[in-house]
Amino acid sequence: MIAPNPNTTVLDPAELTRMVQATLGRADEAAQQKLVKLRREDVQRTTIFLGTGTCGLGAGAGKTLETVQKYVEERGLDADIVEVGCVGLCAVEPILDVQMPGKNRVSFKQVTGDKAAGLLDSVLEAGNVPEDMTMGQFRGEGEAWEGVTYIDEHPFFAPQTRWVLANCGMIDPGSLEEYLAHGGYTALSKALSQMTPAELCDEVEKSGLRGRGGGGFPTGTKWKFALNQQADQKYLICNADEGDPGAFMDRAIIEGDPHRLVEGMAIAAYAIGATVAYVYIRAEYPLAIARLEEAIRQAEAAGLLGRNILDSGFDLKIKMKMGAGAFVCGEETALMHSIEGKRGMPRPRPPFPAVSGLFAKPTNVNNVETLANLPKIVGDGSENFSAMGTNNSKGTKVFALSGKVERTGLVEVAMGTTVRNIVFDIGGGIPNAKAYKSVQIGGPSGGCIPRQHLDTEVDYESLKQVGAIMGSGGLVVMDEDTCMVDVAKFFMDFIQRESCGKCIPCREGTRRMLEILERITRGRQSESKNDALERFKGVMYMERLAKVIQDTSPCGLGQTAPNPVLSTLRFFRDEYEAHVFERRCPAKVCPDLLTYVINEQTCVGCTLCGKACPTEAITGSPKSPHLIDEDKCVHCGACVNVCRFDAVLVH
Repeated sequence: MIAPNPNTTVLDPAELTRMVQATLGRADEAAQQKLVKLRREDVQRTTIFLGTGTCGLGAGAGKTLETVQKYVEERGLDADIVEVGCVGLCAVEPILDVQMPGKNRVSFKQVTGDKAAGLLDSVLEAGNVPEDMTMGQFRGEGEAWEGVTYIDEHPFFAPQTRWVLANCGMIDPGSLEEYLAHGGYTALSKALSQMTPAELCDEVEKSGLRGRGGGGFPTGTKWKFALNQQADQKYLICNADEGDPGAFMDRAIIEGDPHRLVEGMAIAAYAIGATVAYVYIRAEYPLAIARLEEAIRQAEAAGLLGRNILDSGFDLKIKMKMGAGAFVCGEETALMHSIEGKRGMPRPRPPFPAVSGLFAKPTNVNNVETLANLPKIVGDGSENFSAMGTNNSKGTKVFALSGKVERTGLVEVAMGTTVRNIVFDIGGGIPNAKAYKSVQIGGPSGGCIPRQHLDTEVDYESLKQVGAIMGSGGLVVMDEDTCMVDVAKFFMDFIQRESCGKCIPCREGTRRMLEILERITRGRQSESKNDALERFKGVMYMERLAKVIQDTSPCGLGQTAPNPVLSTLRFFRDEYEAHVFERRCPAKVCPDLLTYVINEQTCVGCTLCGKACPTEAITGSPKSPHLIDEDKCVHCGACVNVCRFDAVLVH
């Protein structure tokens, strides 16, 4: 387990209570002044911020931190070192910020351990900022750095609207004080002191907030179902399982701003009358778990969780439940079975969880991003939130942008932003001058958006019209070198392995679809008996099979399982036809469908390819052009890898 930030200041309960009262505007001038300092609009001593989220640590931030600590110690600097979460631009981690007294905070990219000392020398001693490493400066009360653009003008950040991610990368996630300094828990105080549970449900319903976990059901309406149930115990569950390949929104939010989630959970629990809440989080997120556990402990010590929260009479206990990473446990009834200690398998509905959920009690399940929106909605009012977005999709949406795109990372945009804006304006487009081909949105249950639909707006209804879904927010960009049949096969293999096996349509149907995809990506050498006939027969029935799976599966996993195949068939049918009729992969990705030929004009007979071939399919004399026996070739590509003269051609 990763330990919480060792630099975090631990306050006693009385001090925490003073800070909470100060952030709520209740007297204590000294505590109020402390909150002002914690906002760091200006600083009294040099402060060095380092992004130590999972992405930062993966890029080497751990070594950078060691270098910075050693640098400060050896030079006897009067400086603070603050570990923060991910600011979002994962492509240029490790990210290090420096804020000097009287100066604005300035951010630097790709500060690996070997560069950190030199960078600090340049900034702290010479007062110079290296142009090649500088991302931009933050607006503040200090003096601006001459010639340095503001970070909110950076092409990655400028088009974004950061509400959920407002504190990520900016504050110490292990500090309740800093969260309070930025207005934390004022929304919870407002809800408990000024609103009844019914009024709170109405407010969230008026905001237009819809579930950010994929379904898009109106959150306030969902809450009312649970609120209206009479029971001696109700439960709230935060779904932080995040099982989609390419998705890391929940992890980054929890690592960078865990108190926002705690506050959102407290607001939601009060709205439905729950006194016990669970966070169901995948065990593969050790840093997120550590930071959230610390946030819960701090909130309990400050009276923001536990009994009689803020003297309101409302009680809430938050518990953590680690999952084993099963994709099916993202489905709410399977998730509840897992919390109960049972195998994670969906159950038929009705009864819905709001009537009979966890331990047969009324239960509401929301995902991390949904809950993280609540402090904004309650604090600023539903009108402020609903003013942004489209007619049916309000607020913002967080996406994990990854794949073949220049600037990968976590982005938050207003609903209604186009896919083109996200990929090309925020993401910087496709690297290496390659052409855009598609973007996979919504994970294994989602679909692909091709070039002709790049101007599709990001909202629930618009995405459905092009065969995709919002999903939790994974957004994987693919370029011209991507085989869409191979993409469909990858997701179908994932879904088939993750199926709980309870129902026949999902268990057997996805297996049959995977077998069809495997057949059409297989070469003649791998076929026997009636395999060639089965290839054509399978393709003819694939769409029909997909519809049967959608119509007869009892849970959301099975109902959306065929989406990647249907989506790629719809927009990239020509690639399927090339695989089926021509036994050719246009993107040159499917190994069995590739043909290797040696160009006699460029081959010098060095014999390296023959030595590397595992099946002795390459023959020829030294210093003479070689030949490849296609019947023996296993399409491993070893000859291409060793040839120094680009003489091996792949068709």
